[in-house]
Amino acid sequence: MEIILLQRVEKLGKMGDVVKVRSGYARNYLLPKKIALRATKENQAHFEREKEALEKLNQKHVKEAEAIAKAVAGKMITLIRQASEGGQLYGSVGSRDIAEGLKNEKITKQAIRMLHPIKTIGIHAAKVQLHPEVSVDISVNVAMSEDEAKIQEKSLEQTGENTGKK
Repeated sequence: MEIILLQRVEKLGKMGDVVKVRSGYARNYLLPKKIALRATKENQAHFEREKEALEKLNQKHVKEAEAIAKAVAGKMITLIRQASEGGQLYGSVGSRDIAEGLKNEKITKQAIRMLHPIKTIGIHAAKVQLHPEVSVDISVNVAMSEDEAKIQEKSLEQTGENTGKK
């Protein structure tokens, strides 16, 4: 099915692109969320008429996302969890836990991007996707106690680099 994108979609295209996607993806996700329109002559004409308004709305959303990104950029979230002596967590830390740590910034768990859940103690990297065009990296410090978390932060500052564990 061919569709016209009304906003930028990662790995698909930017606003105004006519792309071919699977019918189920279009019917079940893109069309109901008003991210796209079917690529018909009428919809193409409608898009051309509404293009400026859509671009202004998109710019407004980008500015809001950038404001949140400034507040979150470089932030370190500390999460205290139980773990074995070897550093393996009893359970894991997922996007929900990180979003809870960022609840003051009004970030949802859907905005947190991680390759896999965190299962070890240490400092890990996570990405916050606030808008298709705005994302920011944060650090997640997982420790067994507040004291251990402070020690991990100090050792990170002394080395001056993020371990980049994912």
